[in-house]
Amino acid sequence: MVTSTRAERVSVAFVKLTDTLVADYDVLDLLHVLVEESVGLLDVAAAGLLLADPSGELQVVASTSEQSQLVEVLQLQAGAGPCVECYVTGSAVSVDDIAGLTKWLGFRDAALSQGFRSVHAVPMRVHGRIIGAMGLFGAREGFLTAEDAAIGQALADVATISLMQERTIREAVLVNEQLQLALNTRVLIEQAKGVIAHTAGVDMDAAFNLLRNHARANSQSLHMTAGRIVDRSLTL
Repeated sequence: MVTSTRAERVSVAFVKLTDTLVADYDVLDLLHVLVEESVGLLDVAAAGLLLADPSGELQVVASTSEQSQLVEVLQLQAGAGPCVECYVTGSAVSVDDIAGLTKWLGFRDAALSQGFRSVHAVPMRVHGRIIGAMGLFGAREGFLTAEDAAIGQALADVATISLMQERTIREAVLVNEQLQLALNTRVLIEQAKGVIAHTAGVDMDAAFNLLRNHARANSQSLHMTAGRIVDRSLTL
């Protein structure tokens, strides 16, 4: 039988997280690896992950069990709970005895009904920006150890950085595409100006004004108007 140390298991978990970034990147796969590895490594029974949508509303995006997903959904509907507070404050929230809660009563009752007795929520954050929270649910009372809490936060941090990196890459690609379009349009406009200057007998500045005025008057882009002039389907 092959055994491994805690350190080896932690290393394997981080490798699994980073492996999801290779080749075809799947965001949901990354998030499911995060919650699954958290349960496998830490002294918790289940894990659920909430991320903020573009409007700032938290949504359940990954869960290791239907029970933890149910609790996450219920606390969202109530607008309150450990994960919601964690997201709002950007700080970890620990409840060592859910039965003893005097607030978040809807969350308390739902969690207890599913057999959860404790919860530790860690923020999904990077450079001061909070994008969500991960809830780690325990089957018995008690706080996570300092080591478990640190590992849980580290796993969440790696996943968050990966998510933000993926977004940055997409935004960079979009910027590059927009830049290339601008460059291509500039070349087309110069060609169109030359055609207008020749056919209308005006200088290049006047040619550009004719081009721009026609585009505006007809609610067309400069790129489209210049293209029509260059292919001779439009004469100014």
